[in-house]
Amino acid sequence: MTKIMIIEDDPKIASHLKSYIEKYEFDVAIVEDFEHIMGSFVKHQPQLVLLDINLPYFDGYYWCRQIRKESICPVIFISARTGEMDQVMAIENGGDDYITKPFHSDVVMAKIRSQLRRAYGEYARNRGERILEMGGLQLFPERFELRFGGQTVLLTKNESDIMATLLERHPRVAGREDLLEKLWDEQTYVDENTLNVNITRVRKKFQELGIEGAVETVRGAGYRLRPTWEESHE
Repeated sequence: MTKIMIIEDDPKIASHLKSYIEKYEFDVAIVEDFEHIMGSFVKHQPQLVLLDINLPYFDGYYWCRQIRKESICPVIFISARTGEMDQVMAIENGGDDYITKPFHSDVVMAKIRSQLRRAYGEYARNRGERILEMGGLQLFPERFELRFGGQTVLLTKNESDIMATLLERHPRVAGREDLLEKLWDEQTYVDENTLNVNITRVRKKFQELGIEGAVETVRGAGYRLRPTWEESHE
């Protein structure tokens, strides 16, 4: 049975959504501990999340970023905020869709089904596994593997997160603040030195595949991916 998690601090809205969604034979869990949401997420392993923005302790944007460290499951924001920038921030922080309150329950169900089809059903490209590719380079973020030219190197989670960000942002610069947020978990603050160490490790992993100069430092801004492995084959 498909599992759906509701992260909504208004108990009436959460209860209404749970009852309505369960009519369609989904397994629905409501988060009650808003200080330790990721604990509930890891416990229930949902296939889709409905996420409010205004929450105790941290907002929905923060929790969406934490979910993205663990899963690529669809995240649909449901919020009373109707501003365009709120919707932009929801998507930029890892959300897949946005519904404004008050909502019609049928619209919520239609969007849930749409996201599930794209993530796991007939529209899913990789049956749920994310693969980032560029010029023959392949990153498997969920396996922590980087492949090129028939070789594979194993990565740590931090290395995989940094490489994923660089690939997704290319040709734009990945800001240092964005990368620090990727590395910063709920318990441990990450400083600039830690980021520098991890960038050095990422460069070494590229070198293990025979790729030099792939991570460019942009002074005062961050880092940018240079697909030098493509240039060497031109």
